[in-house]
Amino acid sequence: MVGHRALRRPPGLLLLTPFCLLHLGASGQPDEEAASIQGVRGSSVELACGSQPAPLVVFWSFAPLGSLIPRPVAVINGVESKVEAGASALGTVSLRNSSLVLGELREGARGHFLCQALHEAGGQLRTTYSHFSLTVLVPVSKPQVRLSEPSPVEGTFVVATCAVREGTEPVIFAWQHQAPRGPGETLVGVTERLFQLDPVNRMHLGWYMCSAHNAVNRLSSDEAFLDVVYGPDDPVVTVEPPHVTEEGFWASEKEEVTLSCLAASNPPSHYVWLRDHTQVHTGPTYTITSTSRAHTGLYTCLAHNSRLDARTQTTIQLTIYYPPEGQPSCAVLPTFGAVTLVCTWPGGLPAAQLQWKGPQGTGPAALSNVTWSHAATQLANSSVFTCTGQHPALALLALCRITLWEPLRRPTCRTMATTGDQFIMLSCEWPGGEPPALLSWLDGQQQPLGSSSPSLAVHVLQAQEDLAGRDFICRGTHPLRVPDPHCRLQLEAPQLAVAEPWVSVLEGGEAWLACALLGGMPPAQLLWLGPQHLPVEPGPSGFMLHHEGTQLRLGIQAADPAHHGGTYHCVAHNTLGSSSQSIQLEVLRYPAPPNVTISSLTYGRHRREVQMQWAIRGPGNLTGFLVQRRASVPGPGAGAWETAAGDIEPESRTRRLGGLDPGVLYAFRVLALNHHTTGHPSEVKIPADPPFSAYPAVLGAAGTGMVVATVASLLVFQYAARHPETFPCLGQLLAPMEQSHPHRDSMEGPEAQAGIETPFTIPGSEPAQESMDVPVNVTITVTAMP
Repeated sequence: MVGHRALRRPPGLLLLTPFCLLHLGASGQPDEEAASIQGVRGSSVELACGSQPAPLVVFWSFAPLGSLIPRPVAVINGVESKVEAGASALGTVSLRNSSLVLGELREGARGHFLCQALHEAGGQLRTTYSHFSLTVLVPVSKPQVRLSEPSPVEGTFVVATCAVREGTEPVIFAWQHQAPRGPGETLVGVTERLFQLDPVNRMHLGWYMCSAHNAVNRLSSDEAFLDVVYGPDDPVVTVEPPHVTEEGFWASEKEEVTLSCLAASNPPSHYVWLRDHTQVHTGPTYTITSTSRAHTGLYTCLAHNSRLDARTQTTIQLTIYYPPEGQPSCAVLPTFGAVTLVCTWPGGLPAAQLQWKGPQGTGPAALSNVTWSHAATQLANSSVFTCTGQHPALALLALCRITLWEPLRRPTCRTMATTGDQFIMLSCEWPGGEPPALLSWLDGQQQPLGSSSPSLAVHVLQAQEDLAGRDFICRGTHPLRVPDPHCRLQLEAPQLAVAEPWVSVLEGGEAWLACALLGGMPPAQLLWLGPQHLPVEPGPSGFMLHHEGTQLRLGIQAADPAHHGGTYHCVAHNTLGSSSQSIQLEVLRYPAPPNVTISSLTYGRHRREVQMQWAIRGPGNLTGFLVQRRASVPGPGAGAWETAAGDIEPESRTRRLGGLDPGVLYAFRVLALNHHTTGHPSEVKIPADPPFSAYPAVLGAAGTGMVVATVASLLVFQYAARHPETFPCLGQLLAPMEQSHPHRDSMEGPEAQAGIETPFTIPGSEPAQESMDVPVNVTITVTAMP
């Protein structure tokens, strides 16, 4: 080695001299010490040379294992020190006083070290020897796990090796295994560098780690994964929600169902779902969001290991349950002396479980239909029975209730005739009750007529006259009613009665004729016949019909003697006979009103209206007047009379009538009224023209002229004041005297040119005086309108 060759080089001068001296002085008895020291490679070791006082000279030497020849390492004499260059094979060598320090210790330092020290004691030189046996320990290197087969197939074998590059013996090994899911575990009893898994199985899958340690250190390896290939096992199928039947699994209709498939396999399996041998899904989980009845069938999960190309499968039966439609139906059947409770709820898969429960406990149970018979004597009114229905597809119970109660009151009998009065129908009704009451018809000898029926019983008889006076009984039976109630009816012909056989009314008034039905079974039909023996119908003829129970009232509005007076017949008829009653209606007229004469009839303005006045003559009541007019044409071709004014108050004696045509000659007459009675018409008169009067017209024209003249005069004076040259005469009156002459000369020309007539003047008078004395001429025109 390099270090050994360095130690074999010739020692230096400093080392050689003490070495000789030590050997020369070795004749005496030296002091010797021996020790064994361990060091770790890479660390430091200090070798102390004796425990004496500081020596004069210290010499260190080294002899490797198996060699007896010491080699110098270092020397120190208190003044200077020297380390042999070849000592680097031992590590980093240095001296600390007399101690030898070995840093970064190497394996070449394994051997024997000798320290020779020269001391002075009592004037004599003394030599001491210290022997050291140094052992260099090597730490173990980081182990490494090596697998003979990283991915073995289940059933083969695997050898695991924990490889360590170096380390001082003895080296001890330990193994750990950690599964993919779960805590790590130490393999107890495995302390060798190698261990074998034979045969390997899926439980050996996971990470493996080994550790190695010696007297120096302990190190662990990195994890190595053992990937055991296996499977697939037979798939395990689970269903959510987990509803299990003898055949397989079930789910409710419209429910979300999840089918999960798991087959142990490495690598993981690929899954395929089949329904009735048809592929429906790929993957481990198959979800049906809303199940229906069509989803019932066989579901197969296929698992495939692609590494081993192996396949397994599992098949299950899935049945979709659905409840019956609606709710259970409860009914009770009427029977003599007992009640029969029936509860039905058909349909569904599977059939619903039904059970009765009553006041005295639980009753029978059955699927889809359950019947319970109960004695009526043990039941009280308002007894409640409940039928509960259970179905796997329903979270809650379905139920129906029925309460037993007897009908109110008693049966009601009535009868009616069919169309054409050929048959008589006997009807008996007793509504309500649970169960419904049974009704049956009996004749007068208590013999049944037909069969019984619930709530309503009808029996039809052929109409015959010998049925009059016969009795018929309807008997009702109910389990909660004792004794049995009944109703009775007797067939008879109808009978009538009228309140008054004679009724009188004033013309235009309102009369009522009343007719009452006193008896009759079946119920009779009532009608009124008029004086002409025809049925009376309500309408524009003034008749009204009003039914009040068994009465039929006939009303006559606006009674008219010609149309409404006479004998009226009230007729009642049923299948067993008829009956009739008559009432005489007399319509009286009002007394005649007094006579009327026209006292004045004159045209108004423009002959478009007339003013009429009249007076009455003689006694009598009146309620108004009527004015008529017509176009007055001489000869037989006179026009028809038409109403000019109606609804005139009886106190009025005058009327203004308008709307006349000036080109037509009219004739007028007046009639007095007493309600609907009209008096004799007055004499016929033609309107006369009003007398002429010009006085108002003259006064109106004069006033108008004066107003116009005054306004014109004021306008002339105003103009003359502003323009004196135009009217010199007026200018002289309105202008100052000193300015009148110049203006007059200048005004004469224009005045003559304008053609204004100069007023006549009297000689010798002043101009101003002449203008004030001129007379005024006024012309008044009067026009008289016809």
